[in-house]
Amino acid sequence: MNLAWAQALPGQPATLFQALQAAMGAEIGHRLFTIMRHDAGAGRNARIHSSHQQQYPVGGAKPLRPTAWTQQLLVEGRPFIGQDADTIRATFADHATILALGCESVLNLPVLWNGRVLGTVNLLHRAGHYVPHHARIGMALAAWAAPALLDGACPSPASL
Repeated sequence: MNLAWAQALPGQPATLFQALQAAMGAEIGHRLFTIMRHDAGAGRNARIHSSHQQQYPVGGAKPLRPTAWTQQLLVEGRPFIGQDADTIRATFADHATILALGCESVLNLPVLWNGRVLGTVNLLHRAGHYVPHHARIGMALAAWAAPALLDGACPSPASL
């Protein structure tokens, strides 16, 4: 479904998020797809969309730790690419769940608006899948999530 059309339909933000998941699957590829809403003040992110509800249910919140990943993605607003299982283990506390899904590479994309990070779109796939070209495509697609993250329809991490 066209993202502009999906954004115009009722049933937001789920309608848009499903279309974004499909578009990113077609253009970039993923085995696991999630969207997190960022709350810098509360120091955590909340999951507002997930392709794998059993392992990563909507509403789950993650406290943020001061790491190089947090600095790059959530402070500087730059995409993060991890190529292998070692990077997954070193970066994510839930690495065992990620690896059990057959995901050994990650592409985290910040959703940016007016100089701040509203959230992230996260794609995970087989080892070595993501390259810098995917980040460029992904940033253009991830921007479609901004209106939903700005809208009060998505819960904030602090409210979960």
